[in-house]
This record gives sequence, structure tokens and C-alpha cells, in this order.
Amino acid sequence: MATELVRAEQLTLERQHKTVLDNISLSLSAGQILTLIGPNGCGKSTLVKVLLGLEKVDRGTVWRAPGLRIGYMPQRLQLDDRLPLTVGGFLALSRHAKPGDIEHWLERLNIRALQQQSVHRLSGGEWQRVLLARALLNRPQWLVLDEPVQGVDVQGQLELYELIPQLRDELGCAVVMVSHDLHLVMAATDEVVCLNGHVCCSGHPDQVSVDPAYLSLFGRQPAMAHYTHHHDHAHCLDGHVEPTRGGSV
Repeated sequence: MATELVRAEQLTLERQHKTVLDNISLSLSAGQILTLIGPNGCGKSTLVKVLLGLEKVDRGTVWRAPGLRIGYMPQRLQLDDRLPLTVGGFLALSRHAKPGDIEHWLERLNIRALQQQSVHRLSGGEWQRVLLARALLNRPQWLVLDEPVQGVDVQGQLELYELIPQLRDELGCAVVMVSHDLHLVMAATDEVVCLNGHVCCSGHPDQVSVDPAYLSLFGRQPAMAHYTHHHDHAHCLDGHVEPTRGGSV
């Protein structure tokens, strides 16, 4: 059996007389990709912060494997515009940063060309990949991605969701993603937990997508075609093409 990394039991959190999390239980094992979905304000990001130990609950418990290495990609991270900082300099600020690891993840995420560019001049998709590289510097056993495709165009979203299972396989880690759109993340997910303050439904994405509780929140959504481009080269951000060792990124 896969090693259990995180276990939450009967989590309940109230704010200003409103129940934000209501009796939520879940577990996460090594190699598992779990996606939290639900409408805006349903408690997804709050649950992630509780699981990470960044926020306390009124009732319930969270257990994390001792010494668990965590890589966290927050939903938002804004830097002061007056701070002159390159992508390489930003990554070097991480307490887990080593020059070799920075080079590795810049190359692996196809953003090597951004290393000397100002963080303030990045597109939404470029910034998200930089934040992902930062989360990966710790070689995490548990990778947490809070709305990882925010500000990314549809093609970029599909590419990122293709990448996540690859990273899971390379690192042998567990992944928790936060999203509001199941039909985009289906191919990259082993298990879905649909939240609306409480767990509305959970299971394999094919099951959740036809569950009455899910349909009441989102309705029936059109299927999205997943275009997979398998090739032996990569299109880098500075325009040049480089050979790769194992297919698409």
C-alpha cells in the first residue's frame, strides 16, 4: 500500500458565525493526485492552509508524516514593484535553493530563458511556472498547488495539467491541487473532492462529474478535447528549439 502522508479528520472552522469548513475528513498518500474543486468562497484555499498547518480549526485534527517535505505554490504572491529582482534572484531567495536545483527546474519547466528577466515583466503563465519552480526546489514529497493555472490561457492550462502527473512520477510525490473547473483537470487527477463548505461528493473525476451534488453546483459542462503534442523537441521562450530526451513538456 502507498504510504499515507496526510490525514485530516472532522475539520470544522467557523468565522464570524459562519461555518467555513464543516466536518471535513480526507487522506492523501504518496503518488496520489487529489483535486479540490468547488465554487468561489467554498473553503478550498482555507482547507489547504489548514492541511499545511497555516491556519487552525475549531475542531478536528490534521496529521502529517514526520519530516514531510512540502512544496507550496500559493494562489497569489505579489512582489513590490520597486524591488529589482530577476527570476533567478527570486528563486535564489528560497531557503531550499541550490544553484544546481535552480538550473534543473528552470530547464525542466522550459523557462531557462527567463532566468535574467525581471519578475515584474512576466506574463501570467510565465509567473505561474516560476512559482511552480520555487515549490519544486524542496524536492517535495507533497506538492500543493493552489489555483495553479490562474492567469494562464487555455493552451497553457492544458500544458500545465499535462505536466503535473509527470512531476508526480519523477518525484514520487503526492499532489493536492485547488481548482474551480473539473473538466479541465480530469486527465491529471486520481481523486476529486467537491467542496461547498462541506464535502458534497468525492471519488474518481468520472464519478464526480455526474454526481447530482456536483451538477447542482456546476451543471453539465462540455467535454474539452485534450491535445497532446508528442515530439522530440521543445519550443523555448526565447524562440529557439532544443531537442528533448523524452517527448513533450
